[in-house]
Amino acid sequence: MSAKGRFDPEQLLADARGGRREALGKALELNRTNLALWARAQIGLRLQGRVDASDLVQETFLDACRDFHHFRGTSHGEWVAWLRKILCYNLARIVQRQVDAKKRSARREASLDRHVAAMERSSGTSPLETALVSPSSSPSSQAGRRERAARLSDQLARLPADYREVLVLRNLEGLPFPEVARRMGRSAGAVRILWVRAVDQLRRLLQAEDLV
Repeated sequence: MSAKGRFDPEQLLADARGGRREALGKALELNRTNLALWARAQIGLRLQGRVDASDLVQETFLDACRDFHHFRGTSHGEWVAWLRKILCYNLARIVQRQVDAKKRSARREASLDRHVAAMERSSGTSPLETALVSPSSSPSSQAGRRERAARLSDQLARLPADYREVLVLRNLEGLPFPEVARRMGRSAGAVRILWVRAVDQLRRLLQAEDLV
């Protein structure tokens, strides 16, 4: 644990590789909120109302515990990328089952790898990054954009629950304000004000991290 009371992800991974199972659990928990937000965005685009993000993250954690001996990375970025890949496969299997259940024709069938590749491409630059980060400060490389999106997700997780909710529904799921209002049980006018405040607070967090 660091002097600020926060766990060091790299140290947790090293401890987990040394056989400390509790360190592996902590390394997973550090990413629960971010993975849930990312999973929710993917579900919102593909399987609205049919898949629960928290269940998907929990399944991903179970798989990560089982297959941790296959993880070869050492950095937090590599750890997050590996967890997202597992989550991609889990979600892709659900998508595949949905496709197969509807129609088994060659035209409608899609391979698991194709679904995984599509979701991994979509994780490169988040809709929130597109909406909230100025183009002049965008990184030139895909790796930079992914790191930037991960850091943005960290700041999003720090927001109050209602701010986070309105940004997820409006920016990640792309819902119109009337539908966001219905989901949140508020008036459309109240939701617009909430969204403006949420964007403003997120921008201030990003400015503090030199992300805008």
